[in-house]
Amino acid sequence: MTSCVAAALAGTASAGERTTSVHVTVTNLRNLKGVVHACMSADPERFTRCEEGDGSYQATRRAAEGLTFVFDNVAPGTYAIALLHDENENDRIDRFLSMVPREGFGFSHDAPVSFGPPNFDDASFEVGSANVRQTIRMRYLL
Repeated sequence: MTSCVAAALAGTASAGERTTSVHVTVTNLRNLKGVVHACMSADPERFTRCEEGDGSYQATRRAAEGLTFVFDNVAPGTYAIALLHDENENDRIDRFLSMVPREGFGFSHDAPVSFGPPNFDDASFEVGSANVRQTIRMRYLL
């Protein structure tokens, strides 16, 4: 099993604040080419764009069977996760006709997509004092 311990870029909890870990297992990769980008955010405006900021966590790992991300030192709150299978490693989602993703994507809670990414509420989950486990199924449209 491949695993990654991802430090918060800007979301590290304050000293003395209780934190936990979020474990993300990735399923349904169509191949082992490239990398998978994982973005976890407490900000509804940032979670699908993988932007740095308070409460945002990011990690990138080689695509592999049994791929797992572990975000440590996560403060309690409401978060959502977006994944991108960047098969050609160009750090962006490739699209057909500027609209339809050519590469795989996935969201926490297997949030539904319809002509764009899901809204934060559909993908969000709570982080409290216990470790959290999420399994995210990759989806491919082409």
